Amino acid sequence: MLLSNPISTHLPHTPLTLKPIPLHHHRNVIVFSQLQPIPITTPISISDESLNSKGFNLHRSMTNLNLNHLNSVFVAVGFPRRDTDKIQLALENTDSLVWIEYEKTKKPVAFARATGDGVFNAIIWDVVVDPNFQGIGLGKAVMERLITELLRKGITNIVLYSEPRVLGFYRPLGFVADPDGIRGMVYSRKKKKNR
Repeated sequence: MLLSNPISTHLPHTPLTLKPIPLHHHRNVIVFSQLQPIPITTPISISDESLNSKGFNLHRSMTNLNLNHLNSVFVAVGFPRRDTDKIQLALENTDSLVWIEYEKTKKPVAFARATGDGVFNAIIWDVVVDPNFQGIGLGKAVMERLITELLRKGITNIVLYSEPRVLGFYRPLGFVADPDGIRGMVYSRKKKKNR
């Protein structure tokens, strides 16, 4: 999908253009982000203060993130259970992450992260919201902040993988699938069937 909606940021009012990188996965759809001119004053949909007043704490680092609880959210949304040592390693190699903790339980309820080259390209991974907290704007809150953080770093080519059933979540954030007919590929070790 391609980013076309404005996201809140304090970047100079200069039009930027992205060139999508092609990626594709056999069961997921690749989405691309293309930045249009960004108004400096465009607000995010829910402020940090509003999140806090509703009992949610916003975090931008791994500090205090319980990986077993995060893994439970992954499983609850249909991701496979992951080895927590591997989650730890993945997060140590993550450039940007945003997660929301529910104050009453001290558990993560929304999460997203991005990896990349730190200059031109970023891929957003593991966007999840605990099913008990879906539909109240937490996914949008983590995505808006993650995208804004990437843009502030000057990263303008932002892509993500998405299952087709949740493409509708990303479109209002400005993402589009297969821009200009671009298709991607992913390395696969599956053996081809001989006919």
